[in-house]
Amino acid sequence: TQLQGPPMEGRYGGAVDIGTTTLALKLYDLQKGILLTSSALQNPQTAIAADVMGRIQASIQGKGPMLQCQVVEAVDHMLKDACAKSNIRQSEVDTLVVAGNTTMLYLLTGHAPHSLAYAPFRADYLFDTHMRLIEHQAYLPPCINAFVGADIACAVLVSEMCERPETSLLVDMGTNGEIALWKGGRLYVSSTAAGPAFEGVGIEMGCGSVQGAIDRVWLEEDILRVHTISDTPAIGICGSGLIDAVACLLENEQVDETGASACEKHYLTKHVYLTAMDIRNIQLAKAAIAAGIRTLMRVAEIEPCDIKRFYIAGGFGSHLNVQSAARIGLVHEVWLDKTTVLGNAALAGASAILLHQNGVQKVQRIAGIASHVELGGNPDFNTAFIDEMSFPS
Repeated sequence: TQLQGPPMEGRYGGAVDIGTTTLALKLYDLQKGILLTSSALQNPQTAIAADVMGRIQASIQGKGPMLQCQVVEAVDHMLKDACAKSNIRQSEVDTLVVAGNTTMLYLLTGHAPHSLAYAPFRADYLFDTHMRLIEHQAYLPPCINAFVGADIACAVLVSEMCERPETSLLVDMGTNGEIALWKGGRLYVSSTAAGPAFEGVGIEMGCGSVQGAIDRVWLEEDILRVHTISDTPAIGICGSGLIDAVACLLENEQVDETGASACEKHYLTKHVYLTAMDIRNIQLAKAAIAAGIRTLMRVAEIEPCDIKRFYIAGGFGSHLNVQSAARIGLVHEVWLDKTTVLGNAALAGASAILLHQNGVQKVQRIAGIASHVELGGNPDFNTAFIDEMSFPS
């Protein structure tokens, strides 16, 4: 690994990822360099709006202090929970490293998000800053621009893709699908509004990766079989299960390449089903990400076979069956044997910075060399998006 040096100062430290849908925290003993425990919560801001644009508008309309209060209290709650589990006092936690997309960090710090709301969408603040947060010293890593945040800078850091000569691609399949492509010493980044379907939001029986969520679906002699998290009775379906389910429905021809299906509801269990609208929402999310990838490859003048390593980031990505993702056209099949699943890479990157002092310089360099590819109003993206709406036949 390229990360070296002692950890940040203090006895205990926390790494935090402020995700649009989910918040996560890891608590470390910095002197021993070991993980003590972790904690997670749904982002309470989802009650106000599911996506970043909705929250930006809410903030501009006067709800900024409320949004800030929600997320600060949630981080405080996770930290209290982690400290209680580890039998330490919260006052003993000296340092936090907090990653998140640009909007999430604006809302956390109470920074007015007007520059993110209107064209030309040039963020007026990109962090890389030390500040006080709930009585702790906190470092917020640099964001790359208005819609490619510190979460991606941290994911790129932990993938070490910029330390290697070969062409590689990293995709965070969260609500705000972010993409990074490394080729010949250049880092191209972009973001595409995938929406929260992969996190189970806006899906009739969708849910997060919770106990009882269907996380895997497969075919046995044309019959759909399911697995649930913790092997408990099915209560709904999470992102990885959705992608498996659609792949199976394509495979047994219950759904065609246009997304049309023979019936209004596809039952996975006696009570849990997918609707035609759910399949449409998955199509829209996968088209946004696949078209974003295609647009970046076009700018870098490469073909799918030129990509030697493919990294999948995001909490949802850690449960993803890559074969199913290729079957629905979310990723290219030539990448199947080149795939590394990083899990929550934003949190892993924040942890790496907490545990290695040279992590700060490394993440600063990543943010500094990245060049942004705008997808909004980009004719290549629009054409690719229409193409990618179809499932592979």
